[in-house]
Amino acid sequence: MASENSPLLAYRLLGEEGVAFPANGAGGPGGPSAQKLSTFLGVVVPTVLSMFSIVVFMRIGFVVGHAGLLQALAMLLVAYFILALTVLSVCAIATNGAVRGGGAYFMISRTLGPEVGGSIGLMFYLANVCGCAVYVLGLVEAVLDVFGADTTGPSGFRVLPQGYGWSVLYGSLLLGLVGGVCTLGAGLYARASFLTFLLVSGSLASVLISFVAVGPRDITLTPRPGPNGSSLPPQVGHYTGFNSSTLKANLAAGYAQDYTTGAMMTFASVFAVLFNGCTGIMAGANMSGELKDPSRAIPLGTIIAVAYTFLIYALLFFFSSITCDRTLLQEDYGFFRAISLWPPLVLVGVYATSLSASMSSLIGASRILHALAQDDLFGVILAPAKVVSQGGNPWGAVLYSWGLVQLVLLAGKLNTLAAVVTVFYLVAYAAVDLSCLSLEWASAPNFRPTFNLFSWHTCLLGVASCLLMMFLISPGAAGGSLLLMGLLSALLTARGGPSSWGYVSQALLFHQVRKYLLRLDVRKEHVKFWRPQLLLLVGNPRGALPLLRLTNQLKKGGLYVLGHVTLGDLDFLPSDPVQPQYGAWLSLVDRAQVKAFVDLTLSPSVRQGAQQLLRISGLGGMKPNTLVLGFYDDTPPQDHFLTDPAFSEEPTDGLREGAPPALSTLFPPPRAPGSPRALSPQDYVAMVADALKMNKNVVLARACGALPTERLSRGSGGTSQPHHVDVWPLNLLRPRGGPGYVDVCGLFLLQMATILGMVPAWHSARLRIFLCLGPQEAPGAAEGRLRALLSQLRIRAEVQEVVWGEGAGTREQEEEEEEDFGNGGQGDAEAEALACSANTLVRAQQGRGRVGGPGGPEAGDGEEGPPTALTFLYLPRPPADSARYTRYLALLEILSRDLGPTLFIHGVTPVTCTDL
Repeated sequence: MASENSPLLAYRLLGEEGVAFPANGAGGPGGPSAQKLSTFLGVVVPTVLSMFSIVVFMRIGFVVGHAGLLQALAMLLVAYFILALTVLSVCAIATNGAVRGGGAYFMISRTLGPEVGGSIGLMFYLANVCGCAVYVLGLVEAVLDVFGADTTGPSGFRVLPQGYGWSVLYGSLLLGLVGGVCTLGAGLYARASFLTFLLVSGSLASVLISFVAVGPRDITLTPRPGPNGSSLPPQVGHYTGFNSSTLKANLAAGYAQDYTTGAMMTFASVFAVLFNGCTGIMAGANMSGELKDPSRAIPLGTIIAVAYTFLIYALLFFFSSITCDRTLLQEDYGFFRAISLWPPLVLVGVYATSLSASMSSLIGASRILHALAQDDLFGVILAPAKVVSQGGNPWGAVLYSWGLVQLVLLAGKLNTLAAVVTVFYLVAYAAVDLSCLSLEWASAPNFRPTFNLFSWHTCLLGVASCLLMMFLISPGAAGGSLLLMGLLSALLTARGGPSSWGYVSQALLFHQVRKYLLRLDVRKEHVKFWRPQLLLLVGNPRGALPLLRLTNQLKKGGLYVLGHVTLGDLDFLPSDPVQPQYGAWLSLVDRAQVKAFVDLTLSPSVRQGAQQLLRISGLGGMKPNTLVLGFYDDTPPQDHFLTDPAFSEEPTDGLREGAPPALSTLFPPPRAPGSPRALSPQDYVAMVADALKMNKNVVLARACGALPTERLSRGSGGTSQPHHVDVWPLNLLRPRGGPGYVDVCGLFLLQMATILGMVPAWHSARLRIFLCLGPQEAPGAAEGRLRALLSQLRIRAEVQEVVWGEGAGTREQEEEEEEDFGNGGQGDAEAEALACSANTLVRAQQGRGRVGGPGGPEAGDGEEGPPTALTFLYLPRPPADSARYTRYLALLEILSRDLGPTLFIHGVTPVTCTDL
């Protein structure tokens, strides 16, 4: 091995730890007895083999020769500190529940969800595939160093022809052997692992004994090529035995050119090689399904394996630095064979570790692929990987992985890819630390690992350390891996995944939301930060879909609760009929693409149910302050599910197993014309009165189905035809002029109209405010006051004055009539005439532009302009006498007849502020 010159060994890939077996023991070593593995055979052996590969024989001299003993030991401590942090996270997660097939993928996906778990799992799989190819090619080159026909070293048999084609052929033959062992099952691999462990341990023991038993000697090194292609004179390395002068000379760093690659070595490059050479810590955790006592074996076995490998690396560093001069260390990375008592045993160790690493990578890749296929995250692409033998061995995944490794072998040299593969493993390690950190931060009661030697500090430090190592090894590969993870996560998010795994994100959100809700003190609310928090009561969403979307636009980042009352009495029912309905309503919210919560209740009457929802909906400082209702009239309801594209077409995931049934089957058809209603006119008005008594604002929406589709879409962006939004901040059923119209309710109308204009779909709408004047009022004065108010409120709107009413009554009369909806002295016919007159006035202003001077009496008689898309009207308070509820509702119907989409609004709380 004196002529060892493979740049492939500059990186240590972590392919061994990918081994995992199904939780039921199928395909595991020994079949049904698979769950009888001890701590030593089930954890220590696979983890030690994962952390001891060909690098332990080939890169000790590289690290000590360039970094010196002191820096080499410091690197070793830092590397194992980083690994120990991840070991703590692995042990914590593994002892919190059984880890089934897939190892790290299973841990991450069942904690962070299928989007993150699937993306990292696929990267973990590709890393194992490429790692297997690297190990196979490394074994080929190690064999050719001794048996190749072009060998230039002092010893060799020179019987095997060399070249690119021959290397691919030898690699394919070795891969066939590795694939055959893995195809026959994990049982054969497990027995081979113990034999490999004995061979590697014997080889390392012979190396350690040789340091003591072998006397000083001079070792002629392989001649290096010169700058013109000619060979330089051969150098001589010195093995001095235990010598204090040699140790002193090797204490400090002496970075030089790497003779295998020609690159100048630095602290970062040497540390990257060392770090890559001592990883592989998940092999034991992946065997949890085959252990007698996983909660004890995984922490104990992993820690023993890590401590054992650390001791061996430290001894090899010290023995090398005290016995070999720097020339030997830097110019012959395979010097173990030259100083060994029995050199063939070193070759056996090199070949055994390479073969073990390639088998571990391939069988680990197949188990990860099989777990990905079983979860059906990538569809039919991975379908062949689901095939298993009668014994449970996923031979389909093995053949799938074998084919990919064979393709990678055709690339030949993989030195550049090695850094990318290593970064992929570090991404998986960081994700495991992040999983444990998330579980710890979420404070979930069911997170009770029996391994307690960890905290959120160790998890966070582990995540940071892995990310730092990624960018230290290869900044480009690190950035590319994170970008790939993001793209795969976006793909899986768009495709959708299982929702029954229990995402830690939900636990984290609950934990944080609870904390911030407690800090959201209602006593600290201020009017300048007011926002609408809406409760929309819906009987049947088939006929209320436009209103549901319009309400979503009115919320302005506030709370939006979709409420429904189911009629019934729990005393006479065998079970609660409300709970099974939540799934249908949540599916409705998803399909309608609105940001709303769902709150359902059971009550003997709709009015009582509405009172319940108004009182108990929301939590803490997030409680509805506005009730939204559809208008009560005789218009037959439409079935918008039949015309809306989001509901008329079944989603693509509707064919997937476990998908919810179509919403058309969950909600009954709309009420037929003339059929009895669940709500009487008296109860409808009583609900409005109840909301006002409870200090809630009220919005009544009429004819929202007439709104164009682009006005209710989320991404219209204001590219549609310009329209007007008309605001009438005056009680048209009790007209009065002067500045008194700017009351709390009028300002509430202005605020809601302004909020709607902030929505992208309404950006092109022009806000118009109509100022009503009495016959005796001079035009212009009131408009000036209103414009000054709008300027202070930062509201851009067009103001128009119109003549309305025959003058206002005295202030005392108005105060006496404040609770009523009309003048107390007028009869029903007179009130209806007033409502008809007001309706005519509003309709006359719709679709007309403004001509003439400001406030001219002909303001409504101008030329045609953009039509009115939505009208905001002042909602009078219901009468105190419940006997007049029916007349009140009839007047509202007359007032809004043929106006198109209309919102009656009554505000009871201040919502505007002129202060900064």
